[in-house]
Amino acid sequence: MRHLKKELEEAALGARVEKIAQPNREEMVFTLRTRTDHYKLLLSARANSARIHFTQYVPENPKVPPMLCMLLRKRLSGAKLAAVRQPGLERLLLLDFDAINELGDEVRLTLAVEIMGRYSNIILVDENGKIVDALKRVDAEMSSERLVLPGLTYQLPPPQNKLCMLEAEPEEILARLRALPADTELSKALLSSLQGVSPVVCRELQHLTGRGADLYTQEMTEEHWERLRFFLARLVREVRGTEGAPYMAVSVAKKPMDFSFMNITQYGTAAVVNRQETFSGLLDAFYAGRDRIERMRARSQDLLRVLSNASDRLSRKINIQRAELEKCAERDQLRICGDLISANLYQIEKGSTVVSLQNFYEPDAPLVKIKLDPSKTPSQNAQKYYKDYRKARTAEEKLTEQIGQAQQELEYLDTVFEELSRAKVERDLSEIRQELVEQGYIRAQKGKQKPVAAAAPLEFTSSDGFRILVGRNNRQNDRLTLKQANNNDIWLHTKNIPGSHTILVTDGREPTETAIREAAMLAAAHSRARDSSQVPVDYTQVRNVNKPSGAKPGMVIYVKYNTVYVTPAASEEV
Repeated sequence: MRHLKKELEEAALGARVEKIAQPNREEMVFTLRTRTDHYKLLLSARANSARIHFTQYVPENPKVPPMLCMLLRKRLSGAKLAAVRQPGLERLLLLDFDAINELGDEVRLTLAVEIMGRYSNIILVDENGKIVDALKRVDAEMSSERLVLPGLTYQLPPPQNKLCMLEAEPEEILARLRALPADTELSKALLSSLQGVSPVVCRELQHLTGRGADLYTQEMTEEHWERLRFFLARLVREVRGTEGAPYMAVSVAKKPMDFSFMNITQYGTAAVVNRQETFSGLLDAFYAGRDRIERMRARSQDLLRVLSNASDRLSRKINIQRAELEKCAERDQLRICGDLISANLYQIEKGSTVVSLQNFYEPDAPLVKIKLDPSKTPSQNAQKYYKDYRKARTAEEKLTEQIGQAQQELEYLDTVFEELSRAKVERDLSEIRQELVEQGYIRAQKGKQKPVAAAAPLEFTSSDGFRILVGRNNRQNDRLTLKQANNNDIWLHTKNIPGSHTILVTDGREPTETAIREAAMLAAAHSRARDSSQVPVDYTQVRNVNKPSGAKPGMVIYVKYNTVYVTPAASEEV
């Protein structure tokens, strides 16, 4: 946070607020303009990714701005960023703005950005120190220690009983650590003693002190304490002089693991540590993918609920029909009973409730007991068994057909779940929502609805120059495969796995093995198997792909195909 404060001061001090947006309930984006440049400042109070930094990834804005956003626009539009303050090493920044109030007077307004996990908040404070409003209001039922409500005096979060490295010397920190219970792990002891340090920094100090071994304060030798004093002195120097650099640890699977203002060595060969250019760029790279997923998850809740309910209903229906189908498996026994009664009409007395007859369909002709309706003649009983047999046979045919249709519908819903997981922007969700309206899963809203403009498919280029097109959703898959692609193009799809239709555009050329493999990697990357390896991908010419009459969007059949096994592309570039 201290390094970010320096970065904000160097770049944007004196900048004016040009725009304010609130993409969702927990995030805000300020556009700050200087004489030579402009910056997007992201303020996030989301529990698992609270932060403040310049960003290149600006989220989509809602059609109607929330109330807090409109309030901030009214108070801060055109205001100049006058100062950035940080009390000690607390996890909060105070952004001071010189603004003009409704009477035309210049006032100093403060935006308190508190980065404290689930207690994170963004609070606007007026020139008198009173809270104007907050992203998260906190009343007496939510907290008895600190209220955050309009009209109340703004108070800093309660101080923690920790040492601040801006004031405490390494010897004082060591004395605090030695006074802790002897069975405390060193990293946890550091975390409980130092203000503003993260778990990764504490683990790094332990790793360096113990040369990779776990350390408890009771087992530490004087050599350990001396080594810890050395690394603490270096840490204090970096913190006071903001001499640190942005580092990010990335796993072997190329997923961000941790970040810090100091080099991270604790993961060894399990991670690659990269130095970033700026701290804002570091946080952008670390959180961009995670935040996109989180934003889309929040915006797609209604669609997920519709799909989940439909899937559950179909699953229950299939289970019930399968149970009924199992009963129909006994229909042959009904026909045999009718045959045996018909063959022995002369032996059966009217009014009998049961009769024992030889089953001449089996080698030993054993006796079987057959129930009879005493109110019917033997011939009528035989006809009743034949009727029940025909009913069971018809039921089996219908149930088999209905189960097949329900399973196809379940597979279709599975593809929608998959495309929903890959949705990146609001337009993707709008297309999926329109698809579900057309298929009858969502009721169309009354009044004139603007048609959703169809997005273009994702486009890539293979290393040897072939264009590769990837569908974003089922409707686009149909357009891409059945209308846009040429018969000689190559169609690819993961084998029996929900995913996008992928087209390798040949333009009359013979496709190379390299182009096919790279197109298959993209098909795997845009499927449910994107985190797997050795994913089977079928490919064939587009002329061999057809859509059955009445099939759901994105559902096709294909013949004369080959299969290649690939690892999905690591990114959206071949």
